[in-house]
Amino acid sequence: MNYRGLILSIILFLATVTACLQPEFKKQTILHKDKNKIFRILYVFPHPDDESYGPAGAIDKSIEEGNEVHLLTLTKGGATKQRHRFNLSIKEMGEVRYREMLNVKESLNLTSMKVHDLTDSGLKEMDPRDIEKIIHDHVLKINPDILITYPVHGISGYPDHLITHAAVKRVFMELKDKNNNLRRLAFFGLTEDDNKKNEKFDFKTIKGEETDCVVELSTENVKAAHNALDCYVTYKVPIEGSHIKEMVTKSLSFEFFQESFKPPVASLTDRLIKKY
Repeated sequence: MNYRGLILSIILFLATVTACLQPEFKKQTILHKDKNKIFRILYVFPHPDDESYGPAGAIDKSIEEGNEVHLLTLTKGGATKQRHRFNLSIKEMGEVRYREMLNVKESLNLTSMKVHDLTDSGLKEMDPRDIEKIIHDHVLKINPDILITYPVHGISGYPDHLITHAAVKRVFMELKDKNNNLRRLAFFGLTEDDNKKNEKFDFKTIKGEETDCVVELSTENVKAAHNALDCYVTYKVPIEGSHIKEMVTKSLSFEFFQESFKPPVASLTDRLIKKY
């Protein structure tokens, strides 16, 4: 019997049906706003689960407010060490994680999601212009008002996070003054208070004076973030070990590039006027 194939089939099946097994998944009450007040937000991250390990609550709130939220992920995350627990190859694990991301898209009700298959843990070996072109082309396609990614330290300091930050910033600077909607670049981060709940990892944080936006989360927003994390069935062990669910509680903090708001604004779209 091909046990390896059987295990892969079972994992793919679980990854596919996870959303159907989540009774907590909710139907959002979306505010129907004037189209001139609807904003497009594009999150750009290197790996599956980056969108759920922190900003998922803010994603849920933005969609509740009637905005579009899009996600661009650069790799399928197949090189994760978690693949060894399931005896999967990088390619096989990448396919499993992609299936899990499809459930995240449904869970968070994302407007769109695009997942590329760049080399996981290998972005540092790529020509940065190739990474920037992928982001550049997707920004032109989505035409967002706001770009969001990791801060300069990448929270964990992981190379793929740092490279993504630099590539997104480079594309933002190139496009922000051209004939498109793009006006704001935001970085999701953890505060010192957030980090106190973490005993395992040495995360970098956003300092108080760097915080430009604090998004207050409802109980439903927090539940949506937890549900998104639960879509990653192959990541249950590290998710529980990181205590990330305990860290996603009442609010999320963002830093704005080349903008400063003191006190911080309460929404990612505050003080943002549509160009066209």
